[in-house]
Amino acid sequence: MIPPKPPAREGRFAFWRYLRAFRRDILSANPERLYRAKMAEFRIPFLHTFLVNEPSLWRRVLTEEPLNFPKSPRMVAGLEPLLGQGVFLTNGAAWQRQRRIIDPAFEGGRLRDTYPAIWAAGEATVARLQTQAGQGPLDIEAQMSHSTADVIFRTLFSVPIEDATATAVFQAFRAYQGTQPLLNLAAFLPLPRWMPKFHRRATVKAAQRIRALTRELVSARRAAIAAGVAPDDLATKIMTTVDPVDGKPFDDAEMIDQVAVFFLAGYETSASALGWALYMLALDPALQDRLAEEAQRELGGPADFSAVSRLKLARDVFREALRLYPPVPMMVREASCPVEFRGRKVEAGAQVVLSPWHLGRNPLIWKDADAFCPHRWQTPEGRVAARDGFIPFSAGPRACPGAGFAMVEGPLLLAMIVRALRVATVEGKTPRPVAQLTVRSQDGIWLSLAPRSC
Repeated sequence: MIPPKPPAREGRFAFWRYLRAFRRDILSANPERLYRAKMAEFRIPFLHTFLVNEPSLWRRVLTEEPLNFPKSPRMVAGLEPLLGQGVFLTNGAAWQRQRRIIDPAFEGGRLRDTYPAIWAAGEATVARLQTQAGQGPLDIEAQMSHSTADVIFRTLFSVPIEDATATAVFQAFRAYQGTQPLLNLAAFLPLPRWMPKFHRRATVKAAQRIRALTRELVSARRAAIAAGVAPDDLATKIMTTVDPVDGKPFDDAEMIDQVAVFFLAGYETSASALGWALYMLALDPALQDRLAEEAQRELGGPADFSAVSRLKLARDVFREALRLYPPVPMMVREASCPVEFRGRKVEAGAQVVLSPWHLGRNPLIWKDADAFCPHRWQTPEGRVAARDGFIPFSAGPRACPGAGFAMVEGPLLLAMIVRALRVATVEGKTPRPVAQLTVRSQDGIWLSLAPRSC
């Protein structure tokens, strides 16, 4: 089964036409040859870029020499209004300090502690979808955004999305998503840091609203910690963890930046993967039935963290969705010193792009690269390909600290939904993938839902 793939660019574009196409959707703005290329070099005004698809090259950038390839400041320009100096954007000593404080909250034992909250969000999702089943097509992307935001609020601040502040944050994030492209003009022009970055007024307004609401949540939690009545959730864990090097925890301003990152990385990316996974299950009713049988067998009792390891098919479906539709399609690094890639000189300041999207669909790495085939994850060939071409959470020291969290949340929500409901495609509603903040469908992912008992 071949799920939707955006058309690649045909022919050459003038620079300004390419810039407009890139801002609309980076996937269709690039040529088909990138899916097979080991490396590609691009030169446009003010920007020298190398896209590296060869496994030895992306490993060099991400795992072997990460300090030589820090996050690109051009990416910072696009997301800074929302994320400030959050861990997703920083480099060097600031990033190292942030990770020392954040990482303990996502260790294995803490995942077990957050599981009941994820389970509760899953139950709320199923109940909400059941009330809408049989009432016409639903945009499952929007529904999954609601669900994953609920997971974040429950695990981070111990409140469901129905909480007034949580609802306001969610609505502001939806507004932000609709106004902010993955890259803004500052990503293409060599502007000094002090210059305005040409953000849309609506983007700035939405970011300010999110950060103001987040400040309320952080301030309330700081007061609860001081009073000794704070719940033992992720926010409390992070806010009470001190950096073992300087002995200081995050202050409120730093925590606001990190919370914005958690929302963007934890709600937006998981919603993207779940939406595409449910669409692909709708394309394959027999596979969907097998997943429902697995879920019924393994999730029969109350919330049980050990059940996650037994949801093998759900995990493989979710991983296959991440391979075909990685929420963050491209990662941008910058060469901090001159290096050489495949005999080409890479000067200091050149941009180095690593593309989970192209790696996940590279026919030199994956058999039937564009096909949806969860079974591949149980084969030796699939496991070898995964080592070379599966980096939806990045790799090396900058790998996403919430990767383990996502691999609990995604398969569990998928299993809970399919156990209760059948999902089916809607005639004339084939989704078209586009990359803005994350890989989403241009006009939503529309599915019909029916109770599983029918």
